[in-house]
Amino acid sequence: MRKSLIFDMDGTLFQTATVLEPALQDTFDHLRSCGWWEGETPIAGYRRIMGAPLPKVWQTLMPRHSQEVRDYTDGYFLDRLVERITTGKAALYPHVEELFAALKEAGCEIYIASNGLRAYLDAIVGYYGLHRWVTEVFSIEEIDSLDKTVLVERAVEKYDIRHGFMVGDRLSDFRAGKGNGLTTIGCRFDFSVAEELQQADFVIDDLLEVKDIALFR
Repeated sequence: MRKSLIFDMDGTLFQTATVLEPALQDTFDHLRSCGWWEGETPIAGYRRIMGAPLPKVWQTLMPRHSQEVRDYTDGYFLDRLVERITTGKAALYPHVEELFAALKEAGCEIYIASNGLRAYLDAIVGYYGLHRWVTEVFSIEEIDSLDKTVLVERAVEKYDIRHGFMVGDRLSDFRAGKGNGLTTIGCRFDFSVAEELQQADFVIDDLLEVKDIALFR
């Protein structure tokens, strides 16, 4: 039976820290210049909710701001992220391309399901040429609920995935995987939380470990 792997993007394949803090700093510098923000840039607050869909991020970080300002912030921040990605100021985690090549050679199907917005995901996939191995990228923008379990369900149903793995770094990934009958692999990377990793079936420190788990277990 053909095996399928669904990967989270931020904190799993893509080193989000390489773009997050600079883009967030640029965004809140701009908000301060517009008179829409006072005080420090809430980088620590963003780290705590890393992996959440951006609409939830702005609701959390800017609870007293209007939806109009949040929407403006969302667009400005997205532009800064994409700018840094497409100008080479970002990075994948080590061994992403090596892993993907090995999985495809072994006959596996690869998908990405992310809370990231489509333009952001397309920038990463396009810049690093991940479309060479990835069958389809699913963005949280495609569903109304902002629930990653529902997003992963879309991939599972569309491709009739019956034997698969969900690879991610946060609790939402593990819940999404288990909720769709997938074996879950937790990445002990930058934004992972020890208590959340306990919910994964396997925990890894290097992406190459995914190959052995997927192919030989």
